[in-house]
Amino acid sequence: MGEALLGALALMLIAEGLLPFLSPRQWRTVFERAVKMSDGQIRFIGLVSLLGGLALLLAAF
Repeated sequence: MGEALLGALALMLIAEGLLPFLSPRQWRTVFERAVKMSDGQIRFIGLVSLLGGLALLLAAF
């Protein structure tokens, strides 16, 4: 279980690091847009991301 969790964390960090590494200008633009969003919009994006990740996890098992 610990190895799977560590592997998942590593993959998340790799995915999170791709855009700033490959296109820092685009990442900055996306980040600036995110800062201007309301709390409700950010929560909705978080919910969609959470549910999408949960669906992928359930589909994998």
